Amino acid sequence: MKLNYKHLGSGQPLIILHGLFGSLDNWMTLAKKLSTSYEVFIVDARNHGQSPKSDIFNYDVMADDLYAFLLEHQIVDPVILGHSMGGKTAMQFAMNYPNKIDKLVVVDIAPKSYPVHHKEIIDGMLSLNFDNIKTRNEADEQLSQYIPEPAVRQFLLKNLYWSTKNKLDWRFNLSVINQNINEVGKELSNITPFNKPTLFVRGEKSNYITAEDYDNILNLFPKAAIKSLNCGHWIHAEKPLEFEQLLVTFLGSSVQNSSK
Repeated sequence: MKLNYKHLGSGQPLIILHGLFGSLDNWMTLAKKLSTSYEVFIVDARNHGQSPKSDIFNYDVMADDLYAFLLEHQIVDPVILGHSMGGKTAMQFAMNYPNKIDKLVVVDIAPKSYPVHHKEIIDGMLSLNFDNIKTRNEADEQLSQYIPEPAVRQFLLKNLYWSTKNKLDWRFNLSVINQNINEVGKELSNITPFNKPTLFVRGEKSNYITAEDYDNILNLFPKAAIKSLNCGHWIHAEKPLEFEQLLVTFLGSSVQNSSK
């Protein structure tokens, strides 16, 4: 599968993977800053953004998609950064292809299983009838019956596009994501320790990584540092400068086992 991507800058390759219901555009601001020192590739996952759609949707195939992407673009020893679903994809890639990655950055997700917790969001999106809804404001109003948080709705609505001149639709493959939503929460396969420098960044106001996860993280990623920022799950949007500084410090140094 040929993934959609954008390419900026030059230097050591750095690949950025977005989360569920996201797209590469969510990371453009950070990618532009990092492109002054790195060759940055921001990538749409399968069934997201402008990448191809597929009925198969799990972490092993997304890790294989990434491996094919490296081969296609002749990328050697990249840093791979992933947020949420993208973080799990990055971890799966590191376990499946440890010799194809230099450093790993995982943003607000742990190497464990999570219960399905997107039901209301998916139900809200499935409720939109684009034969009747003709504007983004109408879509927002409909979504608000299921999703009260304006910021979450605006994040989702960034994925609307005009599939024809007069009809809106979702860019992501909502039906397949809905059918495979259990896969998004599943534990990784091929559980193997990854012995290269790794940075985990957690949001203190998020429950995706808790103190109880630290031992498991350090068992699987013995060279990991775990850093916290005072924010929620959307670390790169909520604390962009602080997150960028953590990232630049990590990329410029050898990381020892630590947590904060």
